[in-house]
Amino acid sequence: MAKAQTHDHEIVSIYPFTDTEVNQLMENSVECVLMWATKDGWPVGVTHAYFWHDNKIWITFSSHRHRAVAIKRDPRVSVNVSSHGYPAGASADLPSGAITFKGTAEFFDDDKTKEWFYGALSKKLNPDSAEGEEFFNNLLDSPLRTIIAVTPVKKIMYNGGKANAHMAGTIDESELGERLESDSKLMNKVREKKGLAPR
Repeated sequence: MAKAQTHDHEIVSIYPFTDTEVNQLMENSVECVLMWATKDGWPVGVTHAYFWHDNKIWITFSSHRHRAVAIKRDPRVSVNVSSHGYPAGASADLPSGAITFKGTAEFFDDDKTKEWFYGALSKKLNPDSAEGEEFFNNLLDSPLRTIIAVTPVKKIMYNGGKANAHMAGTIDESELGERLESDSKLMNKVREKKGLAPR
């Protein structure tokens, strides 16, 4: 297979994750940024712990937060998860990079969901401490707390390992993904305006 090498960092939609890598990133990173729009159109993002389950991103916060009102008004949200959220001592073999998910949020306030989610999140954040797990579970179990599950409808992926290999010239051309619209169409429109040849 022919090796491929890039000499700039403009075409980046060609660095996707496999489904296995998506799950590895989502199961091992411990935090995400939840993003939504305010009533007057401002985008806002807040860092949260999360749990990846059933191909959904589960997050909790207090129901009196402005984000609760905003997301109930418009359930379209985005969630960014990065490999920089891996805990200390994580395996070097885990995928590097980030994913931004566009998705829709659904609220849950029933006891069954709270029981499994609080337990799962507490264990994820305290894998080696039963005492820490119990403390965090009790901390979450408060009367104003609510839960959302974000169902992804689109993934914007950046596989840092593939990007680094592409810059080093050590990746096979077959390992690169197809260009998405931003790199296949929009980029050349911008290049044309600048008097540059298409790529």
